[in-house]
Amino acid sequence: MSAPGTDMVSDADPRSGERLMAPVARRIVGVLALVTLAALVIVGLWVAPPDEFQGDAQRLMYIHVPAAWLAYLAFGVTAVSSALYLWPRTRSLVWDRVAGASAELGVVFTALCLLLGSLWGRPVWGVWWAWDARLVTTAVLFFLYLGYLALRRVPATLDVRAKRCAIAALIAFIDVPIVHFSVTWWRTLHQEATVFNPELDAEIHGTMALALWIGVLAFTLLYVYLLDLRYRLEVLDEDRDERELEAAIADRVQGGPPRETVGASS
Repeated sequence: MSAPGTDMVSDADPRSGERLMAPVARRIVGVLALVTLAALVIVGLWVAPPDEFQGDAQRLMYIHVPAAWLAYLAFGVTAVSSALYLWPRTRSLVWDRVAGASAELGVVFTALCLLLGSLWGRPVWGVWWAWDARLVTTAVLFFLYLGYLALRRVPATLDVRAKRCAIAALIAFIDVPIVHFSVTWWRTLHQEATVFNPELDAEIHGTMALALWIGVLAFTLLYVYLLDLRYRLEVLDEDRDERELEAAIADRVQGGPPRETVGASS
């Protein structure tokens, strides 16, 4: 992925930095994502053994943990990009687009994490949902970034939208470390971190560890691929909005009715 800063021009040019990766690089990442996802299915379902206590329900971990990791990564990218936009020396709408695109993916992966956690919790805990610290803080994180995405839809100039959304993203990111350390700060039903624990001592080995790391790699590649696609869509959306605004201004200057009125009466 090329550094977004290399394509930056200024806030005055909303179309600067039209893509994050070259088409060839995007195709390579896409192929690698498909290959690793296929490998995850094979290793996770048929190579790795069932857990001694949880049985086959434990196999959901190979998707649940990568989804949680991707939520952290996506919201981390949103926070860093937002900070870079707020910093005057690095301010560019490229960072705002990256922040918005990454937040959308983060919301998707957080929803997947919650869904898989519920499916996993039903046979292990006996309930679909428990008011557990990890679950509650993750749900709060999900709704915080849903609010962030809603804020991006509030009509405003690109600069005003980018500034207020950047501030909102940094505030929402405060919940990410709370989610991660909730299992050590409070007594919860949720097990403590298996891989990213304070001692960095992974408590999983053999083919189970292999399946988990393949899942993390596969989801990371998928995130990079989808981030580039969503970024390009954001550029197209901005171009469309700009053209609609220019057309509306031209109609006003010429003294004619708005284009929507003309189209409706024809």
